[in-house]
Amino acid sequence: MRDKYHIYLTAGERRAVINSLIDLRNNLISRGKYIDIIDELIIKFTKAKVKKIKIKEV
Repeated sequence: MRDKYHIYLTAGERRAVINSLIDLRNNLISRGKYIDIIDELIIKFTKAKVKKIKIKEV
């Protein structure tokens, strides 16, 4: 059974992750490597639900 993980990112962090994955994908394309897994991750990040949560500072 696969474990499920949840990560909570701000809009800026989410944008940085997607841009990093795109940069990695372009790098792999230029080296002639497979990019299937990176494509799946990009799709998952772009289609992920955006959930607003409140953070209480102590």
